[in-house]
Amino acid sequence: MKWSPGSCALPLIVILIHGCGGASEPATDEAAIRKVMAGQEAAWDRGDLSGFMDGYDDRVCFIGRKGMTCGRDAVTRNYEKSYPDQAAMGDLRFTIHEVLPAGTGHAWVTGNWQLTRTSDTLGGGFSLLWKREKAGWRIIRDHSY
Repeated sequence: MKWSPGSCALPLIVILIHGCGGASEPATDEAAIRKVMAGQEAAWDRGDLSGFMDGYDDRVCFIGRKGMTCGRDAVTRNYEKSYPDQAAMGDLRFTIHEVLPAGTGHAWVTGNWQLTRTSDTLGGGFSLLWKREKAGWRIIRDHSY
């Protein structure tokens, strides 16, 4: 095969497109994660536990004061026991302190949560490990305290 200047152009373009396609911008990723968390707050406040759980991966593990629970269905059941109705769910607010890239397609998010109800106000902190999937960013580890 005889070489010509144009013969390398297509493979080079394919390599550049493929090489750049997997990367994402940290600011874009942070905005997407913040959007998921805002959606979780809104779902929680309207008593929509299913909508809140949309932010979690099916393989999530939740680590809290009572130990570790893995699997989205098991985590959902724990939330249902602790927050059986909208009054118990109250008004949830997240304060995000940082969103840190953690390798390709992962991020750590730390912050605080506050739950305001008619009878009391609860609060604590969280450390969340996120994974970017085809469906978007999802929590795979939730350490809330």
